[in-house]
Amino acid sequence: IYQKGLEMGTDPHAFSKVGDCQNVPSYFLGAFDDPQKYRLDKDDQYLLPTIENFSGSFSRKSLAVSGGYNVASALSPLMADKEQCQKNETPLACEIRQHDPSVVIISMETWWSKRPTSTYEGYLRQIVDFVIEHGAVPILATKADNLEGNHEINAAIAQVAYDYDIPLWNFWLAVQPLPDHGLTNDGFHLTYGFNEFDNPLAMRYAWPVRNLTALQALDAVWRGVSGQ
Repeated sequence: IYQKGLEMGTDPHAFSKVGDCQNVPSYFLGAFDDPQKYRLDKDDQYLLPTIENFSGSFSRKSLAVSGGYNVASALSPLMADKEQCQKNETPLACEIRQHDPSVVIISMETWWSKRPTSTYEGYLRQIVDFVIEHGAVPILATKADNLEGNHEINAAIAQVAYDYDIPLWNFWLAVQPLPDHGLTNDGFHLTYGFNEFDNPLAMRYAWPVRNLTALQALDAVWRGVSGQ
């Protein structure tokens, strides 16, 4: 997928995000474009080349990210930015056209409580198909919450990753050791901490864990596909 994308003109120094409020750059990954806003642990220094390679993408406001977005929103022209996107263009298509990413992180936590998980999975497969067709490597993310009560959405996400043989960033697993599994009292929003990855106290909160593990996933995928 990656090599085909380069032939199609994707940018090896660009990645995009697709998701809801938990993917806005002010909270998610944006800090990595400003060395004053994060501290790596000594064991994480190997991540610096990835930070340098994708400089500019971390703090970029994706046209496929917005509060309240879900997998259906990313595929709906009605949800696209009217000033930056073309007529009848979806948020996902708009983002990929404008940014030419070689990697796309897909993290969709929000879902309609009454809709079946099979519908969520169907939309997710459409997103994955579109991303692959445009030469970008998808990274699917599991979610920290279990609002549906039986973990079936995360199971569906893992199934899609398995079926397509694409990377899975298991964020759910990463927050399991944290107090309250990294969730606030509403069972959805993540506990906040500073991006001080060398500070054990900060790493008891979900947001720094989310940012660090996302960067680790991006690093693993980039090194794997690029031969770095």
